[in-house]
Amino acid sequence: MFALLKESNCPIMLKISRFTAFAFFIAILPGIKLSAQDIHFSQFFETPLLRNPSLAGLFEGDIRIQGVYRNQWGSVTVPYKTGSFNMEYKSPIGHENDFITTGLQVVYDKAGSTNFTTTNILPAINYHKALSAEKNKYISLGFMGGLVQRRIDRSKITTNNHFDGNGYNPGLPDGETFVNGNYSYLDGSVGMSFNSSLGDRSSDNYFIGLAYHHFNRPKNSFYSNPTIELSPKWVASAGARFSINEYSYFTVQADHNVQGSYNETIAGATLSYKIGDDIKSPAYTLHLGTYLRWKDALIPVIKLDYKPFAIALSYDVNVSELKTASQGRGGMELSITYAGFFERDNSSRNAVRCPRF
Repeated sequence: MFALLKESNCPIMLKISRFTAFAFFIAILPGIKLSAQDIHFSQFFETPLLRNPSLAGLFEGDIRIQGVYRNQWGSVTVPYKTGSFNMEYKSPIGHENDFITTGLQVVYDKAGSTNFTTTNILPAINYHKALSAEKNKYISLGFMGGLVQRRIDRSKITTNNHFDGNGYNPGLPDGETFVNGNYSYLDGSVGMSFNSSLGDRSSDNYFIGLAYHHFNRPKNSFYSNPTIELSPKWVASAGARFSINEYSYFTVQADHNVQGSYNETIAGATLSYKIGDDIKSPAYTLHLGTYLRWKDALIPVIKLDYKPFAIALSYDVNVSELKTASQGRGGMELSITYAGFFERDNSSRNAVRCPRF
């Protein structure tokens, strides 16, 4: 959250400490309408369930496991550390070309010197309905919901009440009335998406999707009688993949988020090149790309596929109003993905059509 100063006789430093304490009060004060920003990743394409639960299962394989780690703002304050883990299992259902995907999204976020920690455990389910017997075309409806737990280390909070005539006194009470340093709530999301092959090449395809997060408007406060609700969030997503030749292809993706008065747009593209003699199943695929989070960060990305594994590294180059304080440094992200098939009769490997991107 904030790097709070605990000892100083300098009036300027005291003002800074009081400012950070005031900012903390604003963050937890009941009765004030706030627009909180959700956790986000620069490699949003590696966290499909956080984008839209109906994007679960849009991959080549029966199972996908992904992990993403983000370290942000280390050049400005105590780093924000965020981790995402998601798992998806896709299988056919019925006698048509329909599929169902079950999944699990886990998120862990730890921010600043007060150790403000958020843990999300969110199961998901997504149904893919085939729309054509001649073309790879699907509409998907997904739901995700579960438990969110938040906690804070109250002993590391500095407020104005900790300052007396002689300066900072940690023995004084902080003056806050909330009893517990943690609380939990249930959260839910719903989304729809459409994906289809593009042109004559089965490997070329696109998708569009719209998700509505926090539809149950959970309470969001450390106080016992909270009046603050977590603002619902709309996420519009789109992506397309185009073949350039037999060995290379181009992928573009974008998300636009709206949550209360806050909005965010992130978009970019990657150029991918297959390495190896087998074009259909290359030994390696190298991806190089750049994304832009509008008015915030420029994000170069490098990714290497070595099936069934993939690893990607990105870095935020800060271009916002904080670029002077951050010296242009934002956050580093690392992701690892496993996507594979099961040896079974109804594996999607054997399916003529299945949802994918």
